[in-house]
Amino acid sequence: MSRPVVIVKKGPRSRGGSPWIFANEIRMEQVKTLAPGSLVNVKGEDGRELGTGLFNAKSLIAVRLLASECGVAADAAFFAVRLSRALALRQAFYDKPYYRVVHAEGDHLPGLVIDRFGDTLTVQIGSAGMEALLEPLLAALETVLAPAAIILRNDAPNRALEGLPLYVRPAKGEGRRIQLEENGARYFADLTEGQKTGWYYDQRDNRAFIAGLAKGKTVLDAYSYTGGFGILAAHAGAKEVICLDSSAPALALAEESARINGLANSVKLQAVKADVFEELERLSAAGETFDIVVADPPPFVKSKKDLEAGARA
Repeated sequence: MSRPVVIVKKGPRSRGGSPWIFANEIRMEQVKTLAPGSLVNVKGEDGRELGTGLFNAKSLIAVRLLASECGVAADAAFFAVRLSRALALRQAFYDKPYYRVVHAEGDHLPGLVIDRFGDTLTVQIGSAGMEALLEPLLAALETVLAPAAIILRNDAPNRALEGLPLYVRPAKGEGRRIQLEENGARYFADLTEGQKTGWYYDQRDNRAFIAGLAKGKTVLDAYSYTGGFGILAAHAGAKEVICLDSSAPALALAEESARINGLANSVKLQAVKADVFEELERLSAAGETFDIVVADPPPFVKSKKDLEAGARA
């Protein structure tokens, strides 16, 4: 059976280079009845091949390019090649298996994020096309990484834009709280109940930067979540650290991380459960100051309607 063809209108996108093709850039009438997540060949109006894509008529991003050639088979062998390439790149930077091993379009796997926690993986899918390819993806993960557990963290709100349901479930093994290592410190993360994929690997370098400034200093880690910044600052010799967050379960993991790193008695480290705005106002009114203040808040402006309130925040 021949693969459906999506025609890109003449314009900037038809010259290639972008992994996304928007709905207003294609001849939608020819393909609008295709099932969400369909594999398609993408061509320009002049017939030039632009690649293999994942199509979804329900999404503003109608096509996510998977490869620069048409007719590519998105099977387990294809995923194994892409995963092996991504893995080799991470292993060039990190000597322990704790990192984001796949970063969506950055690794030519659109709509896919995979975090590695030793022998456990969390997989987050954000596109209908990648959801449809889950079976060959899982087969490739077995070939390349052979994990003990794979947790599907498909509960991100942006899945609704692709018409996808929200769910969290293990594809292999069991969902669990795990230990991880980063920047010489050990942490705990909850891979099923925690935020996003359970950990924010994208802040690794920022945490190391703050830790490099923290020796002998007082540190306030606002929106601390599980204490990523605060624990490392204490590990680096801060004399006082306050981890401030509204989530009791997240702060409990921070306290457990402090104990496993031997920090509970060697540094004044507090986990404070409170609304961050209210607590900052209280600290200011009391004349409290800190040498270093870290603020890594949730997004204040998710859309244009949030702009005014976000600016105030």
